[in-house]
Amino acid sequence: MADIQRRLQALSEDYTKLQKDLQDTVTSRQKLEAQMQENLGVQQEFEKLKDGETIYKLIGPVLLKQDRTDAESTVKGRLEFIEKEITRLEGHIKETQAKMEKKKTEIIQVQTSAQAAVGAGPQAVKGRA
Repeated sequence: MADIQRRLQALSEDYTKLQKDLQDTVTSRQKLEAQMQENLGVQQEFEKLKDGETIYKLIGPVLLKQDRTDAESTVKGRLEFIEKEITRLEGHIKETQAKMEKKKTEIIQVQTSAQAAVGAGPQAVKGRA
């Protein structure tokens, strides 16, 4: 019985670790989503600019003039990177959810076998009486 208890404890700890990993990954995905929205907003602002208008980039406390082509390619590159990261994290989320489901099934199986073992004990005693 103590063996089953240790197994349940280990499975429970694994499940908790997977939950934390999932939560951290979802948080990271949400941050990337916010960055993506911000960069999409910048990209939309670029589309509204007329030729010859100046673009400034904030670097620390200083605004520096930036070439429009450079600014647009930087934002486009950021968006591509963010999209790839979101796709990677979504894959990790699905993988973690599958692992959690597997652990949950294992926990249920161990609990069921433990209950069966406990339930079989009194019946075996009754049968001998």
